Amino acid sequence: MPEVDQSPNRIRRITVRAEREVAYESPDHLIPFGTRLNNSRHARFNKKLYELYGMDVPLRILDLGCSGGGFVKDCLDDGCLAVGLEGSDYSKKLRRAEWRTIPENLFTADLTAPFQISGEFPEGEVPLKFDVITAWEVMEHIHERDLPALIANVKKHLRPGGLWIMSVALCDDIHDGVNLHQTVKPKAWWVAKMKEQGLTCVDAYVNYFNTQFVRGPKDTCRPGFHLVATNDPSLGPKIPAEPLAYRIYDKWLGCRLQRLLRFAIAGYSDR
Repeated sequence: MPEVDQSPNRIRRITVRAEREVAYESPDHLIPFGTRLNNSRHARFNKKLYELYGMDVPLRILDLGCSGGGFVKDCLDDGCLAVGLEGSDYSKKLRRAEWRTIPENLFTADLTAPFQISGEFPEGEVPLKFDVITAWEVMEHIHERDLPALIANVKKHLRPGGLWIMSVALCDDIHDGVNLHQTVKPKAWWVAKMKEQGLTCVDAYVNYFNTQFVRGPKDTCRPGFHLVATNDPSLGPKIPAEPLAYRIYDKWLGCRLQRLLRFAIAGYSDR
């Protein structure tokens, strides 16, 4: 079948077929913490992402470890085709956060076992490929032995030249005596791991987002970094030029001083 027009307004239904629908052995499922609380979103990241791609055609976005689904909901509201996968069924069972509002776009799946995301279009069901795949504070939760399987799933669902955008923590996260962060490694280790698996990390994209990510050190106040990997740098989106004022604003938005001032004036400190 020739390539199908996968515009959001043409899709009838999204299907996820997973070898394991829940990561039953994962510490994050056994001791739900982030999956119980998080529902991250950040409008500034979305704005910069759309400007990076020009948004002539709505993006296809896959969020791995979507937790409450807030980021997926925002992408859908912006006109994108968006899907979220979560390893734990905690939020699904409780219909927490956006699992109550967009259940047809949020699914459970063990990210370290094979899965296939497909879309039903007027021409029939076809496997979906995504322009952008995100993983916010997910990678450190995956055991090192399971990383190749997760990366294989990403590569299977990433369009040529697509971007895999992720935040990675550099610290332990212990709850009830269990460290939820199973792979805490420096940035150079992760870059080498991506290269070993056939992906290239491109610092220029990280610099473009200029600290404005959905998750990461700026919102968690924990040590960490961001990576943007691609399967073909030559086909990736061209980084647009930005006014100096944009660059300064990005550095200011969400910084410690800005958050302290917001808390002092308005009584809250979120971005």
